[in-house]
Amino acid sequence: MEEITAERRVVLGLQHTVAMFGATILVPLIVGWSPSIALLSAGVGTLLFHLVTKGIVPVFLGSSFAFIAPILLAQAEGYSFLSIGVGIVGAGIVYLIVSFLVTVIPDGTHKIRALFPPIVTGPIIAVIGITLAPVAINQAKDNWWLAVVTLGAVIVASIWFRGLFKLLPILTGFLVGYIVAIIFGQVEFAALNEAKWLAWPDFGGVFGGGEFDFGAVWLIAPVALVTMIEHVGDILTNGRVVGKDFFDNPGVNRTLLGDGLATLLAGLIGGPPNTTYSENTGVLAVTKVYDPRVLRIGALFAILLGFIPKFGGLLQTVPVPVLGGLSMVLFGMIASIGLRVLTDARVDFTQSRNLIVAALILVIGLGFGAFDQVTTLMQTSWDGLPTIGDVKISGLALAALAGVIANLVLPKAIDEPEYEEAAEKAA
Repeated sequence: MEEITAERRVVLGLQHTVAMFGATILVPLIVGWSPSIALLSAGVGTLLFHLVTKGIVPVFLGSSFAFIAPILLAQAEGYSFLSIGVGIVGAGIVYLIVSFLVTVIPDGTHKIRALFPPIVTGPIIAVIGITLAPVAINQAKDNWWLAVVTLGAVIVASIWFRGLFKLLPILTGFLVGYIVAIIFGQVEFAALNEAKWLAWPDFGGVFGGGEFDFGAVWLIAPVALVTMIEHVGDILTNGRVVGKDFFDNPGVNRTLLGDGLATLLAGLIGGPPNTTYSENTGVLAVTKVYDPRVLRIGALFAILLGFIPKFGGLLQTVPVPVLGGLSMVLFGMIASIGLRVLTDARVDFTQSRNLIVAALILVIGLGFGAFDQVTTLMQTSWDGLPTIGDVKISGLALAALAGVIANLVLPKAIDEPEYEEAAEKAA
C-alpha cells in the first residue's frame, strides 16, 4: 500500500466522518436523543474497536438502525432513560459473551459463520427496514411536500451523482431538505441560539436518571442477536474490499468484542448502540486507501463535533418532515439490501426448508414488529407482544432467534452457497 502524507490522511479522515454523519445523527434525532452524544460515542467507540482489533481493521462504527424500534417501544412503555441505557449496555454484554464463546469453542470462527447464512441474514435485514416504515411515514405526514423534496434530493444523489458524492445521498438530502425548510420558514432556531460553542456534553444513558425497570433490558438487549448478523456481513465485505481475511486476523472474536465495547459505552453515556458502517467501507472502495489510521482520524473529528453544543443545537433545529424524507428512502434501502443478500447468494426458494426459514423470520419479525410500531405511534400499550414471564421482548430479536434455530434444525436438501461468496458479490 502506497504511503500517504499526514495532510492527505487528515482530509481522508474528514471524508469518513462525512460519510458516517448522515446516518449516525439520524438515529438520535428519530428517538429524541442528543446527536452530539451519538457522534461522541461513535468516535470513541471506533477508537475502542481499533484498539481491540490490533488497529488493522479499517472500520468505522456509527448509530445502529436495528435498535430504533425497540428504543421507541421502550419510550412508549414509559421506561426511564436509565432503564433504556442499561438495556443498551446489556446489548453490549451480549456481544462480549458471544465473543468469549467464539474464542473458547474449537473452530468458533467457522461456527459463527455457519449460524448466519444468507437465508437468515437476508430476511432479517429486510425485516429491519420494513418494520421501521411506519416511523418514516409518521415523521413525514405533517409536511409532505418538504419530505418529498428531501426524498427527491436523496434519489437524485443516489442515481445521478458520481464518485464519493454518490456514496453520500443521505447527507445530500439532509442538506437540501434543511436549506429548503429555512427558505420557507419551517425552521425554529431556538435550540441553536441557546447552545454554547464549547461545553462538556450532557450525558444520558445510565446517567440519565429515573427508576430502573428490567423490562427495558429484555426489549433492547436481545436485538444484539440481529446486529451480530449485520456485523458478520460487514466484516466479511470489508475484508473483501481491503483484500484481507479479518476473520482470520485479528479474528471475529476481536471484532465482536470491539463492537460490543462500543455499544456498551454508548449505553453508559446516552448514545444509540453502535454498529459497523458499510458507508465507510464504500468510501474505502472508492478511495482505495485502506490505512486504518485514516478511520481513526475520522473518529477524532466525530469526537470533536460531540464537544461543540452549538453544532448539536443546529442539528436539533432540523424539521421532523426532513427526517421523514430521509427515513423513507433509507429504511426502504435497508429492506432492499436484505433482498439483495438473497439474490446474490442465489438462495433456492424451490426448497421447502428455505421457504420455511424465511417465512418464520418474516412473519414473526413483521407481525410483532407491526404491533411494536402501532404501540409506539399510538402511545398505547398492547399486551400481545411476545413475553417471557411478565416482561416484553422485541419481535425482531425473536425473529432472528427463530431463523437461526430453524436453519440449524431443518435438514438441507442441497448445499447452501457459502456466506463468503455472497459477501464477495456484494462487495
